[in-house]
Amino acid sequence: MKQALQIARDAELDVVEVSPNANPPVCRVMDFGKFIYERAKKEREAKKSQTKIEVKEIRLRPKTNVAHRGFKVDDARRWLLAGNKVRVTVKFRGREMDYPEIALEDLKEIAASLEDVSVVEAAPQMEGRTMLVVLAPSKGAVKKKEKAEPTASEKEAPA
Repeated sequence: MKQALQIARDAELDVVEVSPNANPPVCRVMDFGKFIYERAKKEREAKKSQTKIEVKEIRLRPKTNVAHRGFKVDDARRWLLAGNKVRVTVKFRGREMDYPEIALEDLKEIAASLEDVSVVEAAPQMEGRTMLVVLAPSKGAVKKKEKAEPTASEKEAPA
Protein backbone atom coordinates (compact mmCIF):
# COMPACT_ATOMS: atom_id res chain seq x y z
CA MET A 1 0.00 0.00 0.00
CA LYS A 2 2.85 2.39 0.86
CA GLN A 3 4.43 1.65 -2.50
CA ALA A 4 1.16 2.54 -4.30
CA LEU A 5 0.88 5.82 -2.38
CA GLN A 6 4.48 6.68 -3.28
CA ILE A 7 3.88 5.94 -6.98
CA ALA A 8 0.74 8.13 -6.91
CA ARG A 9 2.57 11.02 -5.21
CA ASP A 10 5.38 10.86 -7.76
CA ALA A 11 2.89 10.97 -10.65
CA GLU A 12 0.70 13.58 -8.86
CA LEU A 13 -2.33 11.28 -9.17
CA ASP A 14 -4.77 9.56 -6.78
CA VAL A 15 -4.89 5.99 -5.50
CA VAL A 16 -8.39 4.55 -6.00
CA GLU A 17 -9.43 1.27 -4.40
CA VAL A 18 -11.13 -0.75 -7.17
CA SER A 19 -11.89 -4.02 -5.40
CA PRO A 20 -11.63 -3.84 -1.59
CA ASN A 21 -12.85 -7.42 -1.04
CA ALA A 22 -10.09 -9.04 -3.13
CA ASN A 23 -7.06 -10.53 -1.43
CA PRO A 24 -4.89 -8.42 -1.66
CA PRO A 25 -7.11 -5.33 -2.31
CA VAL A 26 -6.88 -4.00 -5.87
CA CYS A 27 -5.98 -0.31 -6.26
CA ARG A 28 -5.53 1.91 -9.29
CA VAL A 29 -3.45 5.04 -9.79
CA MET A 30 -5.52 7.64 -11.67
CA ASP A 31 -6.73 11.22 -11.76
CA PHE A 32 -9.94 10.76 -9.75
CA GLY A 33 -11.45 14.16 -10.69
CA LYS A 34 -11.05 13.38 -14.38
CA PHE A 35 -12.55 9.91 -13.82
CA ILE A 36 -15.66 11.38 -12.13
CA TYR A 37 -16.03 13.97 -14.91
CA GLU A 38 -15.79 11.32 -17.66
CA ARG A 39 -18.34 9.08 -15.89
CA ALA A 40 -20.80 11.99 -15.50
CA LYS A 41 -20.32 12.84 -19.18
CA LYS A 42 -21.13 9.26 -20.22
CA GLU A 43 -24.25 9.27 -18.02
CA ARG A 44 -25.46 12.53 -19.63
CA GLU A 45 -24.93 11.06 -23.11
CA ALA A 46 -26.83 7.89 -22.14
CA LYS A 47 -29.69 10.02 -20.79
CA LYS A 48 -29.91 11.95 -24.07
CA SER A 49 -30.21 8.77 -26.11
CA GLN A 50 -33.05 7.38 -23.97
CA THR A 51 -36.51 7.51 -25.49
CA LYS A 52 -39.32 8.62 -23.25
CA ILE A 53 -42.54 6.78 -23.98
CA GLU A 54 -45.50 8.98 -23.26
CA VAL A 55 -48.86 7.50 -22.28
CA LYS A 56 -51.76 9.30 -23.96
CA GLU A 57 -55.31 8.78 -22.74
CA ILE A 58 -58.70 8.54 -24.38
CA ARG A 59 -61.69 8.95 -22.08
CA LEU A 60 -65.07 7.58 -23.05
CA ARG A 61 -68.41 6.78 -21.43
CA PRO A 62 -70.62 3.75 -22.08
CA LYS A 63 -73.08 6.03 -23.92
CA THR A 64 -70.45 7.55 -26.25
CA ASN A 65 -71.80 7.29 -29.79
CA VAL A 66 -69.95 5.47 -32.55
CA ALA A 67 -69.07 8.61 -34.55
CA HIS A 68 -67.48 10.36 -31.59
CA ARG A 69 -65.62 7.17 -30.66
CA GLY A 70 -64.30 7.07 -34.24
CA PHE A 71 -62.63 10.47 -33.80
CA LYS A 72 -61.03 9.26 -30.59
CA VAL A 73 -59.79 6.07 -32.28
CA ASP A 74 -58.24 8.18 -35.07
CA ASP A 75 -56.36 10.19 -32.42
CA ALA A 76 -55.19 6.96 -30.80
CA ARG A 77 -53.96 5.65 -34.16
CA ARG A 78 -51.95 8.84 -34.70
CA TRP A 79 -50.41 8.58 -31.22
CA LEU A 80 -49.55 4.90 -31.66
CA LEU A 81 -47.86 5.62 -34.99
CA ALA A 82 -45.85 8.35 -33.23
CA GLY A 83 -44.63 5.70 -30.76
CA ASN A 84 -46.74 6.59 -27.71
CA LYS A 85 -48.77 4.21 -25.59
CA VAL A 86 -52.52 4.79 -25.35
CA ARG A 87 -54.74 4.17 -22.34
CA VAL A 88 -58.42 3.90 -23.22
CA THR A 89 -60.69 4.46 -20.21
CA VAL A 90 -64.45 4.15 -19.94
CA LYS A 91 -65.86 6.03 -16.98
CA PHE A 92 -69.10 4.85 -15.36
CA ARG A 93 -71.69 7.04 -13.62
CA GLY A 94 -74.61 5.95 -11.51
CA ARG A 95 -76.40 2.87 -12.80
CA GLU A 96 -74.02 2.48 -15.72
CA MET A 97 -71.95 0.38 -13.28
CA ASP A 98 -74.60 -2.35 -13.59
CA TYR A 99 -73.66 -2.92 -17.26
CA PRO A 100 -69.87 -3.31 -17.51
CA GLU A 101 -70.29 -5.60 -20.52
CA ILE A 102 -71.18 -2.54 -22.66
CA ALA A 103 -67.83 -0.92 -21.87
CA LEU A 104 -66.01 -4.21 -22.29
CA GLU A 105 -67.48 -4.58 -25.77
CA ASP A 106 -66.47 -0.99 -26.65
CA LEU A 107 -62.90 -1.55 -25.48
CA LYS A 108 -62.64 -4.79 -27.44
CA GLU A 109 -63.91 -3.03 -30.60
CA ILE A 110 -61.38 -0.24 -30.16
CA ALA A 111 -58.53 -2.72 -29.62
CA ALA A 112 -59.67 -4.67 -32.70
CA SER A 113 -59.78 -1.54 -34.87
CA LEU A 114 -56.24 -0.60 -33.77
CA GLU A 115 -54.70 -4.08 -33.91
CA ASP A 116 -52.79 -3.26 -37.12
CA VAL A 117 -50.75 -0.58 -35.29
CA SER A 118 -50.87 -1.77 -31.67
CA VAL A 119 -50.75 -4.65 -29.25
CA VAL A 120 -52.82 -4.93 -26.08
CA GLU A 121 -50.40 -4.40 -23.21
CA ALA A 122 -52.96 -4.62 -20.39
CA ALA A 123 -56.24 -6.44 -20.97
CA PRO A 124 -59.52 -4.66 -20.10
CA GLN A 125 -59.87 -4.39 -16.35
CA MET A 126 -61.99 -2.55 -13.80
CA GLU A 127 -60.44 0.02 -11.47
CA GLY A 128 -63.13 1.51 -9.27
CA ARG A 129 -65.68 3.20 -11.54
CA THR A 130 -63.50 2.98 -14.66
CA MET A 131 -62.65 0.18 -17.06
CA LEU A 132 -59.41 0.55 -18.96
CA VAL A 133 -57.17 -1.07 -21.53
CA VAL A 134 -53.58 -0.10 -22.39
CA LEU A 135 -52.38 -0.30 -25.98
CA ALA A 136 -48.69 -0.18 -26.93
CA PRO A 137 -47.39 0.50 -30.44
CA SER A 138 -46.48 -2.64 -32.34
CA LYS A 139 -42.87 -2.94 -33.51
CA GLY A 140 -43.61 -2.76 -37.24
CA ALA A 141 -46.15 0.08 -37.09
CA VAL A 142 -43.72 2.77 -35.95
CA LYS A 143 -41.11 1.75 -38.54
CA LYS A 144 -43.67 1.81 -41.35
CA LYS A 145 -44.57 5.38 -40.50
CA GLU A 146 -40.92 6.49 -40.45
CA LYS A 147 -40.39 5.02 -43.92
CA ALA A 148 -43.60 6.57 -45.23
CA GLU A 149 -42.44 10.12 -44.52
CA PRO A 150 -40.71 11.70 -47.55
CA THR A 151 -37.15 12.94 -47.12
CA ALA A 152 -36.16 16.56 -47.65
CA SER A 153 -34.83 15.87 -51.15
CA GLU A 154 -38.10 14.18 -52.16
CA LYS A 155 -40.11 17.17 -50.93
CA GLU A 156 -38.06 19.60 -53.06
CA ALA A 157 -38.25 17.52 -56.27
CA PRO A 158 -40.85 18.83 -58.74
CA ALA A 159 -43.81 16.57 -59.40
